[in-house]
Amino acid sequence: MNDRIESVAADSDRLDPAASLEAAVDAVARLARMLERSAQPLSLADFRVLSALDAGEDRASRLAERLAVGKPAISATVDSLVKRGLVTRTKVDGDQRAMALALTADGATQVHQAKARLAERVRAVTSLMGEPGAGIRALAELGDAIERYRAEQAAGAQGQAQANVKAGA
Repeated sequence: MNDRIESVAADSDRLDPAASLEAAVDAVARLARMLERSAQPLSLADFRVLSALDAGEDRASRLAERLAVGKPAISATVDSLVKRGLVTRTKVDGDQRAMALALTADGATQVHQAKARLAERVRAVTSLMGEPGAGIRALAELGDAIERYRAEQAAGAQGQAQANVKAGA
């Protein structure tokens, strides 16, 4: 561990906010890499799509929005998952362009196995913290904050687009 991060971790009562934020960014990036390795044989992109499908999403456009990626990236990932037999596409009645996505049995097995491996890795890492339960709760709270942030960003972008339309009218 580098000296800056060790000093931040050791002196948590008197953290320099900038150093603390840098240490948090470094930690999240390192954890992401560890999780990426744990998700194998799935890529993290595969895992995110399969996990969203497992949670009930069924349209590529909503997946792109939920996962904060472009539609071309979702299309490429879904194409790969379909070719590997992990996802199916079916036509949506009443909408000629829309396709419903669903996990196959193998896709469900793969995502559940990956979730178990990822959960074990998070448990192992957080078990080394002073308060492991607090670390897990903080990560869960971070997930909620990410969703709120994304919703606020989307609302702001929508409001700006409406303002632009009114200004141009």
